[in-house]
Amino acid sequence: MYVLHWLGLIRVSSITLVQIMQELSDQASVEDLTAFVAVAEAGSFTEAAKVLERDASVLSRRVSQLEQRLGVRLLSRTTRRVSLTEVGATYCRRVQALLEELASANREASDHAASPQGLVRASLPLTFGRQWVSPILPGFLARHPQIRLDLRFTDRFVDLVAEGVDVSIRVAAGKPRDSSLTTRRIATYRNLLVASPAYLAARGTPNGPADLTNHDCLGFTGFAAWPDWPLTKEGKRHTVRPACTLVADHSEVLLAAAIADAGITFTADWLAGPALRAGELVEVLPGWGGREDGGVYAVMPPGRLVPAKTRLFVDEVAAAIKAGWIR
Repeated sequence: MYVLHWLGLIRVSSITLVQIMQELSDQASVEDLTAFVAVAEAGSFTEAAKVLERDASVLSRRVSQLEQRLGVRLLSRTTRRVSLTEVGATYCRRVQALLEELASANREASDHAASPQGLVRASLPLTFGRQWVSPILPGFLARHPQIRLDLRFTDRFVDLVAEGVDVSIRVAAGKPRDSSLTTRRIATYRNLLVASPAYLAARGTPNGPADLTNHDCLGFTGFAAWPDWPLTKEGKRHTVRPACTLVADHSEVLLAAAIADAGITFTADWLAGPALRAGELVEVLPGWGGREDGGVYAVMPPGRLVPAKTRLFVDEVAAAIKAGWIR
């Protein structure tokens, strides 16, 4: 029969390239083929065993298994020497080329992993991405010139598989529910009450959650519990329904209003952190925060093996958060 060879069509007596590729479909078969080629090249099981640093009986068993699966005799065995049969010689030439190609492919893949390269498509929440990821991008690209980034800043849910996204950074109160995805938590955060020193100097500092009803509050409608603020401290719980002078669906707007002395807002520490460090805001009712800590997650498509380029990007984001996070 006729089969497609590397550079053209050649006649093979009984074994096709498809059969050889089928033999390469699992690690055991690769080892059988390697044993066969080593014996063919050395002309002896004993000499091939020295080359592969294996026992000669192991090589003999592997070659016999290969012959049984193919249904042909590849080697002629005598007490002194082993030689190829006619079909064995043809098969050996094919297998040598395939093993060389496989070795080359393995080296290429290893080189690629050692030097991460290619395009990383990432989805980032608008506010979080702008505050925590945008600043690291120039340095990341300078350190890894072979990596390119395609970033999508959006607060909508992104279907990683359908949209061809390599990683999505998600900020959530709990772990993402889709168990088929590869998920890595890279940070935790908590919600807290904050206001400017000037506002508290003018209106007084609350002594407990109940006092919040007497203050100007700034409400984020994106909270799952809105219009309530569910607060907890050392096992104690108190739910407040604040009287808000300003509500918005954008947390940065409310944070800016709080910095400008407009009132008290309930927000995430990752968002308020820079203003707290700068003294523009202070924590109100320290210890009273959200009922559960949230997490920042890197969510990737299914599969245990994460490409090096993606892993490197996630590591960079995690390192930036660790260096600047406020707890």
